[in-house]
Amino acid sequence: MDELVLVRVLHVLGVVLWIGGVAMVTFVLLPTLAKMQSPSEAMAFFQQFRQRFAAQARLSTLVVGISGFYMIYALDIWHRFVQWQYWWMHAMVLIWLFFSVMLFVMEPRGRKQVSVASSSEVSAATFVKIQRKHLLLLVLGLLTIAGAVAGSHGWLISGI
Repeated sequence: MDELVLVRVLHVLGVVLWIGGVAMVTFVLLPTLAKMQSPSEAMAFFQQFRQRFAAQARLSTLVVGISGFYMIYALDIWHRFVQWQYWWMHAMVLIWLFFSVMLFVMEPRGRKQVSVASSSEVSAATFVKIQRKHLLLLVLGLLTIAGAVAGSHGWLISGI
């Protein structure tokens, strides 16, 4: 098997696990937590879940980053970063960079600083705010995926 095929497969599987996980958190977990009777118990569960999920997300984003960089290097397609018609490559790098900073820097730092919040500090609105942020990131991720699939199959923005 051609090594680029294997790398591309790993890249796509990493994206599916990563962005699919963001979708699950956004559309399933956070709405469920917002409806729980005890906001403090919901937050405790969310923090426990987030810690386990972060490990899977870190591995997925690491695979995506390494495989993506390898494909750019092996295919020698660096020039695409100076051509606007390949906007989705810029978007992939920016979204990957944002999530990587969140997962590898901000989340571990925040975990050390956060103590379990009291009921008075956490409400259903807290989960709605978190869900909105996740929804924004999910939409950006899905737009990037759509652009990458379309662009890699020849549907490029012309005339820019």
